Amino acid sequence: MRFTAKTTSLAVASALIVFGCGKEAPPPPPPPKAEQPPAPPPKPTLTVKIGHSSPLTGPQAHLGKDNENGARLAIEEANAKKLGIGGAMVTFELLGEDDQADPKQGTTVAQKLIDAKVNGVVGHLNSGTTIPASKLYSDAGIPQISPSATNPKYTQQGFKTAFRVMANDEQQGKVLGDYATKQLAGKKIAIVDDRTAYGQGVADEFEKAAKAGGANIVAREFTNDKATDFAAILTKIKSKKPDLVMYGGMDAQAGPMAQQLKKLGVKSKMIFADGGCTTEFHKLAGDAAEGHYCSLPGYPLDKMPGGKVFMEKYKAKFNVDIQLYAPYAYDAANVMIDAMQRANSVEPAKYLAELPKTAFDGVTARITFDERGDVKDGAITLYQAKGGKWETLETVGGAAPAPAQPAAMGGMSGMTATPTAAAAPAVPAVAPAAAPTTPAEKK
Repeated sequence: MRFTAKTTSLAVASALIVFGCGKEAPPPPPPPKAEQPPAPPPKPTLTVKIGHSSPLTGPQAHLGKDNENGARLAIEEANAKKLGIGGAMVTFELLGEDDQADPKQGTTVAQKLIDAKVNGVVGHLNSGTTIPASKLYSDAGIPQISPSATNPKYTQQGFKTAFRVMANDEQQGKVLGDYATKQLAGKKIAIVDDRTAYGQGVADEFEKAAKAGGANIVAREFTNDKATDFAAILTKIKSKKPDLVMYGGMDAQAGPMAQQLKKLGVKSKMIFADGGCTTEFHKLAGDAAEGHYCSLPGYPLDKMPGGKVFMEKYKAKFNVDIQLYAPYAYDAANVMIDAMQRANSVEPAKYLAELPKTAFDGVTARITFDERGDVKDGAITLYQAKGGKWETLETVGGAAPAPAQPAAMGGMSGMTATPTAAAAPAVPAVAPAAAPTTPAEKK
């Protein structure tokens, strides 16, 4: 034990002498690492439900699906941006419902969307469904933006929740009536409508403008939005020898009506509003489509600020051409999302206050609303059927559009990107149009 202790002491002493003679001591241990601040908690996520309603079955399904596609494209693009609203990461979900273009089904669907606690509604397509549904949305405090319902009554009811992104039939009917009397020199005009909120509404507005322009309304007939046989009506009209036949309704009736006019030997051209201004009219009418006239709210797709880009995106996504209202449904959804961002809230009561202040650069136009919820500066464009397409004649009203985009237009209603024409020829003399399609109650 003594030897061991002595030896140990000598070893320690020797080590001290060695280190004292210029040898470095081992480095001190590193200081303890500073604690990293805890990672911020992930933002809460929030699912925002946006309802959409249009006819997805029946004769107007091609138009209803077109609307739904436009809204869906807007929703998917918004989700790709990973938007934060009110401190939460937002995921938008589109709840699509089929209202069958039927007013009763429209209210059933509206209540279903309300019960699902949607934050807003894009729709409906038809005035006949939009107007009754709007009361339910108003009572529930849910904002509603229609991309295609054009009957003036929709926004004349005083509901603070009701908006639309295309010109209404007061504007469209007047433009059509003026064009019929001034550019087409129509003096004797027959009018047929389908008794829907849209068809009768636009026909009434047309009649006012045509009478103001000096025309004599030689016949005022009506059918319904399911009919396909118009022989009795058109036989009566033939005896009146009208210069023009105005139809208030959808392409499903306009197409067959054009065919039957031709079969009866009636030389009068038809003139109608957007419900018949589709590619389906050409399919259903065939060679009887040639020479007829129609109008659409808004600019031709190639003259819309974002028309060409939208057309390409739409085709790439859905592998079909635009039928009619998809750009407006796209804008309606984006206007709603924009209001949520500006309000920093997805709660209907909060972002509803931002909708009247909208100044949104959409695909179709710069969108602002008047005190009723109608889009300001709504343009109306007139077309004529030529060679299986709708050829642009002229645009009336609206703010100046963006410069025309290059490349021919090839989507919306099959219209061609022709320069604005001067006045159309005087009252047509030959060939009615044939009819296709099968819509029910429209705008």
